[in-house]
Amino acid sequence: MSRWTELTGKPTGEDYAARFASLTLGGEDMHGEARFCAALVPAGARVLDAGCGTGRVMIRLAELGYDCVGVDLDASMLAVARKLSPELPWFQLDLAEFEPGLLGIAAGFDLVVAAGNIFPLLTPGTENTVVGRLSAALRPGGLLVAGFGLDEAHLPVPPSLTLPEYDDGCAAAGLTLVDRFATWDADPYDGGGYAVSVHRR
Repeated sequence: MSRWTELTGKPTGEDYAARFASLTLGGEDMHGEARFCAALVPAGARVLDAGCGTGRVMIRLAELGYDCVGVDLDASMLAVARKLSPELPWFQLDLAEFEPGLLGIAAGFDLVVAAGNIFPLLTPGTENTVVGRLSAALRPGGLLVAGFGLDEAHLPVPPSLTLPEYDDGCAAAGLTLVDRFATWDADPYDGGGYAVSVHRR
């Protein structure tokens, strides 16, 4: 069972979407992840949103002209995404089992983004499997971008994955670290409790 399922234990999509809608109404910028991704690859690039949730990041990237595919395990989250943008391709699947061909889509993504603490919320022990699956979906030279918390202050669950462990998994999957930041606004990483990592295949 994923840590996300253990954490929620019930449909959460509408509640999750409502929280971000409230933040937006309060003047918060909810598009940092999409802006970060858009700075890495040009409009028109193929993007996989791995753990897309309610579609907040992917919908914005699609609006900016990206060719997007979303995958998530949580049916309630995907229900919200499909209601918001029914024209976009949304798939329900465990990332540990992700294989583009099984979904009838091509591999060769220019960028895979895993925002929202995807890796710390995976089923324990599947982190390297997921990295391998996502790496295999990239074209040569493609980028994997993942942002996640590293301590209790930045996670809704106890910390379970360190940056060295994540980097080792990426290296085993044929990925090389390109850069690392402290936020989706590309602030320099200073060893703090949250990191956005960019790896290249």
